[in-house]
Amino acid sequence: MTTDQASRRVSTVMHVRCPDRLPEETYRQVLELLAELSPVVQALPPSAALVELKGALRYHGTDGRHLGEILRVRALSRLGVDVRVGIGPSITVAATASAQVPQPGGVLAVEPGEAGAWLAPLPVDALQGIGPRQAETLHDYGIHSVGLLAAVPPATVQRLLGGRAGRTAADRARGIDPRPVVPRDLPSTATVRWRFARHTLDGADARAALLDLVVRLGQLLRGRDQAARALTLTLTFAGDGRWEKPGVLPSRPGTTTTCA
Repeated sequence: MTTDQASRRVSTVMHVRCPDRLPEETYRQVLELLAELSPVVQALPPSAALVELKGALRYHGTDGRHLGEILRVRALSRLGVDVRVGIGPSITVAATASAQVPQPGGVLAVEPGEAGAWLAPLPVDALQGIGPRQAETLHDYGIHSVGLLAAVPPATVQRLLGGRAGRTAADRARGIDPRPVVPRDLPSTATVRWRFARHTLDGADARAALLDLVVRLGQLLRGRDQAARALTLTLTFAGDGRWEKPGVLPSRPGTTTTCA
């Protein structure tokens, strides 16, 4: 399969990067903005997302670049958040493009027939999915750009990087990536809070408050018929100082739970 053939078979994809350390609630609001553009949104927490635009382009009667600009204007005006948007014929091209957009934000669209030529001059470690160790191995063999990687026979790349990883890298360097955007929302969260009426350093008071939070959280989850996957204890001190202690619970299907 050639790059052009793969491009024609793969729907147009938008990859969105939000600012680092974006509060979860704001990230959820960005996902809601994306859902206004297309019903097919895949959350990539903590700060990225994928959007399938094939149906959205017909519905809105415009092109991907324009939808990216609409998203950026809405995110800035409604949330005060700028985003970096990459648009391309595949997840790999779109995600690579969004990473090339300088901060704080902007839109970069790569047309399907131009994907291979656009990828070629980029450093090999700029290709989405190429990790530092893989890039180091490729550099050792003189493969410094995506174009050079695309020119190497796939069998050779497989010997350098390993079977599956090598085949994937060889395909993506040619702009071939058949992965679909799979709709996925963020898991629901549950939050319980305790605020002391006055400053306290009494350990017994703190333990009693924590026990009360645990009971309330358990009741809330049982009422929702949910199971927790992770727990974060957040303490806020006078002067707005914060201390957080995250923890991952034994693997079970359920939700991410926050105790604040």
